[in-house]
Amino acid sequence: MHARLGHRFHHWLNKYFPEKRLFLRSDTETRFIRLSPEAQLVGWTGSSIVVAWTIVATAILLMDSIGAGNFRAQAERDQMVYEQRLNTLSEERDARAEEAVAAQQRFSKALEQISVMQSELLATEDKRRELETGLEVVQSTLRNVMREREDARTQLATLSDEGGAAAASALSAEATDTVDLLASALAQTSAERDMVAADAEFAIERASEIELELRLLQDKNDEIFRQLEEAMLVSVEPLDDMFRAAGMDPDNLISQVRRGYSGQGGPLTPIAFSTRGGAPDADTERANEILGAMDRINLYRIAAERAPFDIPVKANFRYTSGFGPRWGRMHNGTDFAGPIGTPIYSTADGVVTFAGWSSGYGRLIKIQHEFGIETRYAHLNKISVNVGERVSRGERIGDMGNSGRSTGPHLHYEVRVGGRPVNPMIYIKAGQDVF
Repeated sequence: MHARLGHRFHHWLNKYFPEKRLFLRSDTETRFIRLSPEAQLVGWTGSSIVVAWTIVATAILLMDSIGAGNFRAQAERDQMVYEQRLNTLSEERDARAEEAVAAQQRFSKALEQISVMQSELLATEDKRRELETGLEVVQSTLRNVMREREDARTQLATLSDEGGAAAASALSAEATDTVDLLASALAQTSAERDMVAADAEFAIERASEIELELRLLQDKNDEIFRQLEEAMLVSVEPLDDMFRAAGMDPDNLISQVRRGYSGQGGPLTPIAFSTRGGAPDADTERANEILGAMDRINLYRIAAERAPFDIPVKANFRYTSGFGPRWGRMHNGTDFAGPIGTPIYSTADGVVTFAGWSSGYGRLIKIQHEFGIETRYAHLNKISVNVGERVSRGERIGDMGNSGRSTGPHLHYEVRVGGRPVNPMIYIKAGQDVF
């Protein structure tokens, strides 16, 4: 039964793959190799599998290359959009800060003007009281004189001799002169009192107008402060999240940068106004909080340049191996594959501590950064920096290659914190979410 089935299969197979013979002729003899239908079927099947595998592998590589290029282009576009947004926010923040400082200065000048007018009003009030007191004295003196005049007239009526009449006439003339003098002084004092009252009324009206202007100015200041506070919140929170995503404490980071940086000053200096012995006003505290947030953004900018949040390869590349176990061993970095000669860039400001050949790493560059962070760039084709040289973020340090223990052109990129390797993609992804 099995022999019959085998014969039928051989007969069917012989229709499509007839038996062939391959002759090999030499000078002395001729040999041939018999190719049975079964052998031809095995060869055809193997060739088909190899061709299919080649087509599938090529398609996968092309898709990976296209996807990596699109991802990089999208990341660059997102970075440009965010940088433009950040620049716009920075310009708006600076303009709002200048408006806030100018408004605060106008507010202080208005307070000084009100203080001067209040002092003038108090002085006017004191002068008015003094005039009222003087008027009362004049009125009292006038009443006394009037009584004395009446007494003199009474005495004049009782005198009958010529000597007494002459004395009474002299006394009456003297009293009349005194009354006229007092009446003139009273009229002058009344005029001055009316003038002081008019000045006081004008000062009160002017003070009311200034109070209204101050309320309008305060409303405008509140709107400016609100917009500035919103802008600071939008700018600071993503930076906080970026550093936390990289496993870095923002407060500790700010303290370290502040200890090594003395760039605060100018518009970032806290505002100080005279409080005449009282507590600082709310506007001054809000302005100082905004300036503190601006100072924090400035320190974040410095920290971001000193921590490896950038990507070392700017041209098209493929991620070939990530951080973690690989083939039974620990892979301490991330691999970026690309053509030999692809530029390699420093991911943060730092100092080159090694630049040369290092066993399996091949041509290797080590850069020491702030906060105990070190980056490594291995398998390079060319090294463009020297030991002890200070490099900046985005500065070209070498070219991609295939040196050392490598199976193809790529960059092996490591990030170490305190000597311990960490996943570089933590920093790269955190930076891409912000920049």
